[in-house]
Amino acid sequence: MAHKRFKFLGVVAAVLMLAVACGGTTGGGNSKQYKIGLVTDTGGLNDQSFNHLAYVGLEKAKSDFGILDSVTESHSGNDYVPNLTNFASKNYDLVIGVGFLMAEAVGTVSGQFPNIHFAIIDGAGTDANGNDLKHTNVQSLYFKEQDAGAMVGVIAGMLEKQGKAKKNKGVISAVGGVSIPPVNHYIAGYKWAAVMEDPGIKVEVGYSNDFSDATKCQGVAKAQINDGADVLFQVAGGCGLGVLQAAGQAGVYSIGVDADQKSADASVIASALKKVDVATYTAIKNVVNGQFQAGALTFSIANGGAGYAVDNLTLPADIQTELKNVQDKIAAGTLTPPADIP
Repeated sequence: MAHKRFKFLGVVAAVLMLAVACGGTTGGGNSKQYKIGLVTDTGGLNDQSFNHLAYVGLEKAKSDFGILDSVTESHSGNDYVPNLTNFASKNYDLVIGVGFLMAEAVGTVSGQFPNIHFAIIDGAGTDANGNDLKHTNVQSLYFKEQDAGAMVGVIAGMLEKQGKAKKNKGVISAVGGVSIPPVNHYIAGYKWAAVMEDPGIKVEVGYSNDFSDATKCQGVAKAQINDGADVLFQVAGGCGLGVLQAAGQAGVYSIGVDADQKSADASVIASALKKVDVATYTAIKNVVNGQFQAGALTFSIANGGAGYAVDNLTLPADIQTELKNVQDKIAAGTLTPPADIP
């Protein structure tokens, strides 16, 4: 009898151990609650652009995986290293830096904390000279912004060619924040597609050298409008909201960036979409599922990571048809928007 009783207790203990191992509601069936830290660039969470989208991806992961999330906003470049270090020193499972300008900081901090996972939007962990350090704890989340830029370039070029823009002087423009690769990719695709649709078009390009101060972008936009631009593409995060406002005040068209910015101003007729929320969510999901891999993930039209939205304007049928045609060709690889401004 004693033998049977001990055997029974052994079975109960085994069942209890299995229950503990399989228990929990977070981390895709893992009982661990993962800690994820997000560090924004200087545009902040209210930029209605890529910082905001990163937060959207973080919140979706929180809902799906029950992660413990924390966000720190950077107010200047001097904040990057301390903000990243704060999360890493607290043994967060993943620390995400939002933006190309954080590349050197991610390179520095990831080297100091080799056992902490890092992800960076639009860049890699680099040294002071911009060289990828190829740290095995860093995942780079890149985008083919030129794909999204090309789609809104089709719209701008065709409206101009057909005389359906506001001033009809054959001039469109783009306002970049800082001249860095992600910004210039957008502008490259935009200009390339606009010229493809209207070879005689003039595309003005200017930079505010800022991602947060809307008045700086507004000044650049007003100068472009005075030069005849009647479709303005903002590629400057929170600063770029000033472009949309300047277009609205002048009665011309504008194009938003990263997120669907139709609610930012009535002048917005389209937005170039960069699905930073999808990239952020993917990086978190990979860590939760034990599938983190160093190196690069690239998001594009082909894999649903980039696209466009039409806002506050009903496009003519021929423009809609051309948009589908160009999007299909980019997805198939038979059209390839350039990464560098033509």
